[in-house]
Amino acid sequence: MADTTGPPTGNSTHTEAPSGIDNTSPRRSSWKYIGPGIVVAATGVGAGDLVATLIAGSNFGYTLLWAAVVGCLVKISLAEAAGRWHLSTGRTLFDGWASLGRWTTWFFVVYVVVWGFVYGAAAMSSSALPLQALFPDVMDLESWAIACGLVGLVFVWFNKYAVFEKVMTVLVGVMFVVTVYLAIRVTPNLGDAFAGLLPVLPDEKDSVLNTLGLIGGVGGTITLAAYGYWVNAKGWTNTGWMKVMRLDNRVAYITTGIFVVAMLFVGAELLHSANVAIASGDKGLIQLSDILEAEYGAATAKFFLIGFFATSFTSLIGVWHGVSLMFADFVARYRGRGDASGAEVASGERERSWPFRAYLLWLTFPPIVLLFQGEPFRLIILYGVLGAAFLPFLAGTLLWLLNSSRTPGEWRNGPLSNAMLVLAGLLFLVLCVKQVWDQPWSEFF
Repeated sequence: MADTTGPPTGNSTHTEAPSGIDNTSPRRSSWKYIGPGIVVAATGVGAGDLVATLIAGSNFGYTLLWAAVVGCLVKISLAEAAGRWHLSTGRTLFDGWASLGRWTTWFFVVYVVVWGFVYGAAAMSSSALPLQALFPDVMDLESWAIACGLVGLVFVWFNKYAVFEKVMTVLVGVMFVVTVYLAIRVTPNLGDAFAGLLPVLPDEKDSVLNTLGLIGGVGGTITLAAYGYWVNAKGWTNTGWMKVMRLDNRVAYITTGIFVVAMLFVGAELLHSANVAIASGDKGLIQLSDILEAEYGAATAKFFLIGFFATSFTSLIGVWHGVSLMFADFVARYRGRGDASGAEVASGERERSWPFRAYLLWLTFPPIVLLFQGEPFRLIILYGVLGAAFLPFLAGTLLWLLNSSRTPGEWRNGPLSNAMLVLAGLLFLVLCVKQVWDQPWSEFF
């Protein structure tokens, strides 16, 4: 989204790739290089995003279609900025954060510890729900959840980025086919859909906050920061890959936009027109499968549940890989061991390190306790606050890094990049304040 351009072989900060990594700078962007964008799109769009979009369609019809599109544009700017930092400086994002002061380190550590503990349980449960619905007599929900977590652990532990990307691509293909099929099956009113591209607010209470929430919820939290790490893991480590990265990033959020728009169509046609409400959270998708079965038959419902599983499981293994990669980089930087560079990530050393695998274990085993005992009240409040605070933190720090001497002059922000990052920062700051305000603090203490 940046309005900076550079020659495809530009080399402001050239980093030699380790042996075994093909880092030949392509002469031009090409579809054959696409990969990290598919990964970030698959990871960022979880079951919760699909439910939020369904509910928006159910409540407001096509009125907020424009907000879903704006949400994708905002996330393009954030992911592009993260990728541009990695390629233009040859350094990782955590190295950039660390240069801004110790407060960034403390925020990151508290965030990944608390967030990872609660998210692990949520991701396992979300992946288990469609499996239990597809195979109701095999295992209970908790057993399916544990199985999903263990499969994710084993898969990420023993496979490097190249295999991980291929599996994510296959699962994204499943998500794409299912969501587009449903959108076509419900026969959307294209006239109303095009009208929904006009920026109009619903005539409802709290319509502004509902609209901002939809924009902010379109695919991605910490996975936006992980994008730069996946770019490096692909073997892209210098500015020669900048045009490729930008194409890849746009593909990511066009894909995200298709998922979100398709589900909004389903909400508008299947739920809004029939005045049917579904629950928020992942269980709303199980309700949708029941509605689909009643309307279109068991085959369509099962097809949807397969897509639901693909959506949830890509988020699980995406976080298992991406955030573990970031944690490994944090530990290496903190201990002063290893080079905090894109080339180090590209070499695969981070994926073989003990911090990477330690965080994998943290995401998998402690959260199993929450599956059986319920989520601790105070921890859930902290999880909500930290999660809401991360995207303002990301937008603000990227603005700081990409407008300073830490970034080579050729690759610093232009006016459009700055405008988009400021917009993103303000949007997520408003949503963060609302999230903090809405917490039951009187019951916390």
